[in-house]
This record gives sequence, structure tokens and C-alpha cells, in this order.
Amino acid sequence: MANVVENLGKLERRVTISLPKDTVQKEVDSRIRQLAKNVRMPGFRPGKVPLKMVTQQYQGQVEAEVLSDKVGKEFFDVTRTENLRVAGQPSFAPKVAEGEVAEDYAFDATFEVYPEVKIGDVATAEIERTVTNISEAEIDRTLEILRKQRVHFHARGEGGEHGDGGADTAAKDGDRVTMDFVGKLDGALFEGGSAEDFTFVLGEGRMLPEFETAALGLKVGESKEFDLKFPDDYHGKDVAGKTAQFTITMKKIEWPHLPEIDADFAKSLGVEDGDIAKMRGEIKDNLEREAKRRTQQIVKNQVMDALLKISDLDVPKALVEQDQERLVEMARQDLQQRGVPNAADAPIPAEMFAEQAERRVKLGLVLAELVKAHDLQAKPEQIRAEVDEFAKSYEDPKEVVRWYYSNQQRLAEMEAYVVESNVVEFVLGRARVSDKEVSFEELASATAQA
Repeated sequence: MANVVENLGKLERRVTISLPKDTVQKEVDSRIRQLAKNVRMPGFRPGKVPLKMVTQQYQGQVEAEVLSDKVGKEFFDVTRTENLRVAGQPSFAPKVAEGEVAEDYAFDATFEVYPEVKIGDVATAEIERTVTNISEAEIDRTLEILRKQRVHFHARGEGGEHGDGGADTAAKDGDRVTMDFVGKLDGALFEGGSAEDFTFVLGEGRMLPEFETAALGLKVGESKEFDLKFPDDYHGKDVAGKTAQFTITMKKIEWPHLPEIDADFAKSLGVEDGDIAKMRGEIKDNLEREAKRRTQQIVKNQVMDALLKISDLDVPKALVEQDQERLVEMARQDLQQRGVPNAADAPIPAEMFAEQAERRVKLGLVLAELVKAHDLQAKPEQIRAEVDEFAKSYEDPKEVVRWYYSNQQRLAEMEAYVVESNVVEFVLGRARVSDKEVSFEELASATAQA
């Protein structure tokens, strides 16, 4: 028997579940008799323990199990009869009036229901779609990056197969230098302020600007003294904001030699026949795939923001709390992967993810409504096409495809991605869309900041 569902707010509901005590007791007695057939106790053979002793030992445990099962079933029946979509897990609390001996067991089940989702006119949404065309200049820039990744160094002034680096043997930007340095604060050495045979590349920003400026122009064997003021927000708190006196002594200067863009270079990038035109074509294909991925991400974010703006719904607190816990667990896993000690038990407050979780839940409800209303579910052929496209960037595409289809979770993630893509295409087909052309560099910068 169940009472009428009470409305406690926009989404919160309550229903009282009543269970006759004699019905519960019959089930308890039945389970105890079954339990007695196999229960073990000191001094008795299995199945020969007196029923009274089994009852005394297990009455409370079995009664709790029976009540849990029956309350859960009654609650399910009520929500099905009333056609209620329960959001999250309900909470059950015994209901007993003070000073009253109840004839039945009674529990209050408090829960939330899924909200009504109202999505406005998609045609009113405004989307600025980023467009990037890969030019020869973009390919040249990528080749220059690849050359720098394969740089090797030669001592300045020493002849070799690639020359001697020029007549000027002073240190320049791009050179790899090795030096000794000694730093003092008020005439005293400080921790981390001195080193021998310290190597770094000038111009990469690894050292503070004053340090690099002092090293520029020095030759091997030369020394220089200079003042260096540590930034106020410097990671070393003992020296932050203070001015130290440094002495540096140059010990080695090596100039960078970048490989030529030739057949050998192409082969080093996996082009077996060393064809430079083919190498440039493959670089262009990779850049276009990367540009497509980045532009899709930017457009997707804009579409999701637009959908949230035109949608009206209340968000179940239970779902937000569940997602907060998921985000906490994800944060702990990230810390574990970074090698942080005791990351699995890191005290990460769920509150810090409240806003993010609410947005994720709200967006999930909006997308589910949109997918259902406009039949935007992922079709098998769409999922396969996306897997094939993703696999193209790997050396063995067939193995990547097999890897996806051998695991349901990975396939489900791809399915979710396709559903989002379907939603994006649906919105772009109806919203007011304007195109904005940007370079690949601008695109990369925009997605890095997002």
C-alpha cells in the first residue's frame, strides 16, 4: 500500500511506503528457515543448528534485507504506476509517530524527478564558425618546427662537416651554452643559487631574462657579474622579490645545426622513398585533420552554449551531486597519472566542481531532449565512419579499428561523440551562422586557451 505522491518543490517528491508487519515477518521466517539449512555454528553440524538459535543470531540482518527488498519493490511499483522518471537515488527514512506503536512498517521515500525541458527556437541562435585553410606557408612553418625538433649542436669555432658556425664565437640566441654560476644574497650563498656545468639553450626562456641577457655575447672563458631581481611571484619563496648578485663563467658554446629539407629528412618523417612533395602532402593532410578537429571543438562549444541560452529547465540536485563525485574521482585519477603521492585519497572538495557539474547535467538533459525530439541518435554506419577517420592518423588503421570494436566502453564513447556531432549539424542547419577565417596558428592559440 502506498500513499499519494507529495510535491515538495519543483522537482522534489515524497511518497510513504507502508508494509504490513505480518507480511514482512512471514518473509523473514521463510528466509531464516532457508538459512538454517546451511548455517554453521560451533558445536553443531551444518544444517543442524536449532532454528531458535539461528533466529536469535540473524533476525536483525534478515529483517533489514527483507525490508530493503520490499521497500525498493514498492517504490519501483509506485513510480511506474505514477509514470515518474526518478533522477538519482531516492532516500528512505523510517516513519514513526512519537509515542505511537505502528501496526505497519512505514518509510518516507524522498526523491527528485527529471524536469520538463523546454528548448527555444534554434533559429535564433548565433554561431561564428571558424574556418582554416592550410596554405603552403603553414606547411613551411610546420617543417621549420620539425627541423628544430631534430636540431643538433656543434662547438663554435671548431670546423666540421657542417662548418664552424661563423667567425664570431660569442654566444647568440639559439646557442646551447654550458657555464658555471654563483649567486649571492647580501654576500651570502643561497640554496639553488650556484651550479657547475649548467647547460641551457639561449632564447628558449628557461632562465630569467636578466640571466639570458648576461650570457649573450660572452665567449668561452669569459665571466660576467650582474644583478638579478627575482620576480615577486617567483616559485622560490626565500628569494622571491629579492635582488641577487650573480657571477657567470662561460665554459662551452655550441651553435645549432638544423637538418636540410631533403630526401633524408623526408625519410626521417616516415616517407620511405624520400619524396619531398609526398612529405609536404602528408603534412598538409595532418594539418587539415588537426584543423578540422580544433574547429569542430570550437563550433561544438558555441553550439552547446547557444543551446543552454535558449533552454529552460530545473536541474535535479541529485544528478549534480553524482556528477560532482565523478569529477572528483577524475581529478584523483589525473593526480595519480601525474605521480602525485596518495592521490587516490586526496581531499578534493566536491564543491569546487559544483558549477561545472551543473552545466554538464543541464547540457546532458538538453541534448537528450533534442536527440529524442529530432531522431539524432548515432547510426552504426556513422560510428564506423568516425572510427575509420580517427584511425587514419595511425600507422596501422586496421588495428585501431579493431581496438575500438573490441571494447564496448570505447565504442560507447565514440557513439556519444557522434551524437554530439549530429546535434551540432542539426543546430548549424537552423541557426544564424557566420564564417570567420583564421590561420592555423590563431586556431591553435584559441583552442589552447579554451
